[in-house]
Amino acid sequence: MGRKPTGRPTSFDIAYAAGVSQPTVSRALRGDRSVSAQTRARIEQIARDLNYTVDKNASSLRSQRSNTIALLFFEDPTPDESMINPFFLAMLGSITRACADRGLDLLISFQRMEDDWHVQYQDSHRADGLILLGYGDYTVYRKRLDQLEAQGTHFARWGSVSSDSSGVTVGTDNVAAGRLAGRHLVESGRKAVAFLGHADEHYPEFAGRYGGLCEALREAGVEPDAALQFDAITTEEAGHAAAKQLIAGGQPFDAIFAASDLIAIGAMRALAEAGRKVPGDVAVVGFDDIPAASLTTPPLTTVMQDIRGAGEALVEALLAQVEDRELPPRKLPGRLIVRGSSAAR
Repeated sequence: MGRKPTGRPTSFDIAYAAGVSQPTVSRALRGDRSVSAQTRARIEQIARDLNYTVDKNASSLRSQRSNTIALLFFEDPTPDESMINPFFLAMLGSITRACADRGLDLLISFQRMEDDWHVQYQDSHRADGLILLGYGDYTVYRKRLDQLEAQGTHFARWGSVSSDSSGVTVGTDNVAAGRLAGRHLVESGRKAVAFLGHADEHYPEFAGRYGGLCEALREAGVEPDAALQFDAITTEEAGHAAAKQLIAGGQPFDAIFAASDLIAIGAMRALAEAGRKVPGDVAVVGFDDIPAASLTTPPLTTVMQDIRGAGEALVEALLAQVEDRELPPRKLPGRLIVRGSSAAR
């Protein structure tokens, strides 16, 4: 049950006041979910009352941990010089909060395929593990993930949960989210739905969204038309180019489901250039709910991913590896945000 408080507050003092063991206090103060939420809250309140602060240096020496996580962004082509997909940029805040809640420091850098990430961070003891955001062509990226896993690097990544077994993956249930978008378009009176985005193993998240759309169409008695699927990476220019191909192909369509908001925004520009009205002629639905989605004309209907839940789940998934705890891959639900771009005719 601990010892009576004496002098400067210690974790033993908190244990005594809370009626728990000192190891339980240590786990609670680093956010370990093996301690119940009620007990964690009680311990945290006692720590605040005693003005207790964690000695990170001493804790690191005892555990041989840096108490630091490295967050690595994959470089994405963007109209500005950020080179960061705006969806992942929005996720940064939730990851930062999740680290702060656990008393962890956060290093932020870029991923480059030619770099040895584990040497720069975990193997040099700069970080206990890596969180990876973005990956481009997954068939290329997967080889690096396999290498990291073989080298014993702790990492968690955002991506397609169903297609990946490397490390721990957290991601949206893309198939279910695609069904949401498809059902909404069908209910809005649309039947010839085009999909802009890769739909194969190179981009498994996009493929899941397309698969969910196809399921929703078949539920409504509509057979998906493969001729209405056009590849696009997640940029406005790629969406613009794919939509121009779609229009030039001459195949009738009355809706577009884009694999990302950036693709959708580019597609809306191409539709306007071709004299197609949104949503009168063509309904458009995106994916991600980036800030720009609500600023288009008309505002873009989209599937919102759980950004706050994503940050929390990624940090917890990585810590589970570092602490040798079991935690299965996480799928988070998407939520349809209906705006003017998909209004019923």
